[in-house]
Amino acid sequence: MQPELIADCVHCGFCLPTCPTYSLWHEEMDSPRGRIYLMAGLVDGTIPLSDTVVEHFDRCLGCMACVTACPSGVQYDRLIEQTRDFVEDNHRRGPAERLVRAGIFAVFPHRRRLRAALLFRKLPAPGPLAALKQIAPPWAAPEWPPEHLPGDGPRVAVMAGCVASVVFGDVNQATARVLHAEGYDVHVPRAQGCCGALHAHAGRLDDGVGRAKELASALQGYDYIVTNAAGCGSHLKDHGIANVVDVSELLTTPRAERHPLPMRVAFQDSCHLRHAQGIASAPRAMLDAIPQLERVEPDEQDICCGSAGIYNIVQPATAAELGDRKAGNVLATEPDAYASGNPGCLVQVTAALRRAGRPTPAFHPIELVDASIRGLSPEQVLQEARR
Repeated sequence: MQPELIADCVHCGFCLPTCPTYSLWHEEMDSPRGRIYLMAGLVDGTIPLSDTVVEHFDRCLGCMACVTACPSGVQYDRLIEQTRDFVEDNHRRGPAERLVRAGIFAVFPHRRRLRAALLFRKLPAPGPLAALKQIAPPWAAPEWPPEHLPGDGPRVAVMAGCVASVVFGDVNQATARVLHAEGYDVHVPRAQGCCGALHAHAGRLDDGVGRAKELASALQGYDYIVTNAAGCGSHLKDHGIANVVDVSELLTTPRAERHPLPMRVAFQDSCHLRHAQGIASAPRAMLDAIPQLERVEPDEQDICCGSAGIYNIVQPATAAELGDRKAGNVLATEPDAYASGNPGCLVQVTAALRRAGRPTPAFHPIELVDASIRGLSPEQVLQEARR
C-alpha cells in the first residue's frame, strides 16, 4: 500500500452516498473513507490484520463509484487493489474460503475447464459452492468468431476473454460482425488467454498483471485491442496495456446503415465502464444511433449490481441483495429488454430477474447494434435472447 495515496483522502464523505455497502449498513468501516482509515492503520502498525479488518475489505465491491465522486482525486482503485494483494499475502483464510477461491481460479480462467464445469450446473451444490449454482447462467455460448474478417480500416484485435468466450461467445461474434460492417480489419486470434482481471481484483495482483502482459504480447501489432467486457478493459488500461478501447468507443459515429429496432431497452451502466474507465456517453450514443430503439435509464445507476468480479461468489448474500435491488430498478422502467456492457452484470442481473419471477431478455449493447445492422425484427431478437 502506498502511504502517499492514503494521504490524499481528506475524509470529506462525498464517497459515502455512492458506496453500495455503506448504503446497506451505514457502517463507517464499510465505506471507502472507513476502509482508508483501516489501510492507514495497517501501514503505521496501529491496526492488526484481523479477521474483522479483512472482512471490511472483502465487503468492498471495487465498483469505483467513490473514485468518480471524490473531489480530491483519491486513487481508491489502486488502494483497494494493493490492499487485497497485501491481505492475500499476509492473512490465512478459513478452509472453506480457500477452497472456493482456489476452485474459482482453477476453473474460470481456463476455457475448457469452464465449459466442463458448466455441464454440472444443474446438480446440487453443497455449502460454500451454493453461490456458484445460484448465479450459474442457464445458457452457454462457446462459439468463436472467424479469426479474420478483412477490411480496409484500422487493424483491430477482439479480446475474446476467458469466461466471456464460453458464456458470451455470441457477444464476441456480434462484436466482430459490427466492427467488420463498420470497415475495420477484424482479427480474433485464438492464441489469447485470460487478461488477469479476476486475479487482480481478488488480491492476486502479480498474477493479474502478468496475465495482462502476456495477453498484450499475444495481441501486439494491432491498431486497437477491443474489449466488450468492462472489467477486462479497465484492468488492461490500469496496467498500461497500450491501445485498449471498449468497443463502444469505436462506434459513436456510425458508418454502417442501422435499420429500425423498435424496442424499449433498460440500459445499465457497468461500474468498470462508468467509473473505472470514465466512459458513459459512448455506449449511450451507440444505442441511440439505432432507429426507433428507446433507451430508458433505471434508477441508481451509480450503485453496483453486486457482480464485481468474484464478489457474487465470495459475498453471495450482499451480492444477491444488490442484484435484487438492481433488478427492481430495471423492472420499474417496464422494458422489453435489459442491456449492460459487461458479462458479469448480465449474469448477475439476469439471475436476479429470474429470482423475481420476471426473466427479461438481456443483451450486451453490441448485440442490439448487430441486430439493427442485420435488419432483424424485434420478434426475432427477443425470441432468441438469453434470460
